Amino acid sequence: MTYADIVLKLINEDDRYIIMTSENRAAFRALPPLIPKNFIDTGITEQTMIGMAAGLALRGRVPVVHALATFLTMRAFEFIRTDVGIGNLPVKIVGAVPGFLSDGNGPTHQAIEDVSIMRGIPNMNVFCPADEDDMLKGLKTTIQYPSPFYMRYNPTQALVEHSPLEIGKAETFGDGTDIAILVYGFLFGEAFKAKKILEEQGKSVRLINIRTPKPIDEDAVMKAVRECKQIVTIEDHLITGGLYSIVGELLLKNKIAADVLPIALKTWFKPALLNDVLEYEGFTAEKISQTILNNFQ
Repeated sequence: MTYADIVLKLINEDDRYIIMTSENRAAFRALPPLIPKNFIDTGITEQTMIGMAAGLALRGRVPVVHALATFLTMRAFEFIRTDVGIGNLPVKIVGAVPGFLSDGNGPTHQAIEDVSIMRGIPNMNVFCPADEDDMLKGLKTTIQYPSPFYMRYNPTQALVEHSPLEIGKAETFGDGTDIAILVYGFLFGEAFKAKKILEEQGKSVRLINIRTPKPIDEDAVMKAVRECKQIVTIEDHLITGGLYSIVGELLLKNKIAADVLPIALKTWFKPALLNDVLEYEGFTAEKISQTILNNFQ
């Protein structure tokens, strides 16, 4: 099934669901004529769209809103925080081309602060699927969740088959004790390939797909901290406020020290074709594995 198939099925089963967009229909181009009473395009007005979604939610509807991640999370932040977050309304927020997936676009269109921004809102949850299979496995669960959710839209091809999403639970691949790689979103694929490279170098590696940075799977993270020599966080996000910060918060909470290597962005990335971005910024599987080997004690 596709993203549009799942959404259409939900709407046909329950008329409460409303699809909204601010002129971003990439995920469901053929859907609007099939659901004329359950589809609203507000034009390029992210703030208006969120305000309308909150109003619809207050009247018993469940809006699923779509826009470019950078404008949705930043331009409409106050509306998400105040209209949706404070009221704990079941609005689902889907951000397109997040992180490196905005490849050819410059800094204005690069959503590399979005996880930090969204997780800072009380009541807001965050889903960062590793690929299309992961996204589709979690889509129904997140849409039907009673509280607001932010999702990074990710249509990339899967390297593995994922299990059904359980909110607040990570997926763990392997039980290695040398290195634990923690990752979310698009870079899971590069991390998965890096795991294989590291294992060919004789390292024992565990890969953890942090599907929901909020709520985080604290048990999986702390288990890795206790059992592995080095923790690595990988994200196409600014180093501040994302997974590296989340792991740091957990370590402080549990009064534990750990060797943590962050592989993240310190500023906006140079726009280019996606493969060139990964190579230039050092996020290919080969460069990730070499960075880890260089820092492994």
